[in-house]
Amino acid sequence: MIIELDAKTDVGRIRAGNEDNFLVLDVSSAEAWVGSDGALPPRNLNRFDLGPKGLVLLVSDGMGGALAGDVASRMAVETVRDKLIEGEASSTNGNNNSGLPLINILSNAVDEANHLIHQRSLEDARCSGMGATLTGAAVTPEGLGLVQVGDSRGYVIRGGEIKLVTKDQSLVQQLIDVGQITELEAETHMFRNVILQALGAQPELAPVTGSVRMRHGDILLLCSDGLSGKLRAEEIWQIVTEADGDLGLACDSLIREANQRGGEDNITVVLAKFTGDDLPAPTSNQILVLASPSGEEDVTLQPEDTPPEPAEL
Repeated sequence: MIIELDAKTDVGRIRAGNEDNFLVLDVSSAEAWVGSDGALPPRNLNRFDLGPKGLVLLVSDGMGGALAGDVASRMAVETVRDKLIEGEASSTNGNNNSGLPLINILSNAVDEANHLIHQRSLEDARCSGMGATLTGAAVTPEGLGLVQVGDSRGYVIRGGEIKLVTKDQSLVQQLIDVGQITELEAETHMFRNVILQALGAQPELAPVTGSVRMRHGDILLLCSDGLSGKLRAEEIWQIVTEADGDLGLACDSLIREANQRGGEDNITVVLAKFTGDDLPAPTSNQILVLASPSGEEDVTLQPEDTPPEPAEL
């Protein structure tokens, strides 16, 4: 499998600081790119052959104001990075969890990030009440695993279609689920920014996991709500498609459009395209989200459908 990727985070037009962050980690080589480092991506991560140990992509949106939001999102991505790299380093000594699928290892690292952020918020008055969303993807030769906490999002673009492959853990999504409001009403609802789960908010965490069977030419997009709150899915698809394979241009165009529509929040986007002879060609544009990484049940989540409970993502 060949991976092409790019990512960008932007402070927006209103906020004084950027509390968003992202992570790109080639687990096989332990080469990482963290958004808050402010560095250009390592050359080896622009386009490369996927190694046997896989690739991890994350977007995290911090909250808590001032110092705290930035600390929370940085702790989220750096904890995941460090735990995965440490795990691979220890595997050479025969004492590791390398027998687990990458999505399970990622979920365990997310649990550890939750614990550390929660402890920091209790011990440091400056970080009291801080938290962070996290949307992550574990890419292996076997497929794409997803882990979700909060309301950052993941989309898959396949041909002429785009599909939301994560489900917001938010109050408005819960209201949609019980039929009290519509998807359209949720876009302007007074509680649209209230989330039901965040890293660090509680000592225990229940990340939602799922998976997608990837096809040749698929594009994965992870983003914070600074983007998804401004652009509808079909608008995201149009901008990415018009970039004609230039993922850097697509990132820039998406962020520019979100800023032109107000840019009240920080904006982060990660784009990855999957090609290569090992990936089957799509037989249709239909994108199925599996209820679990083991693929026990197919669930089609279209925007107009009534979504299942979050645990069934």
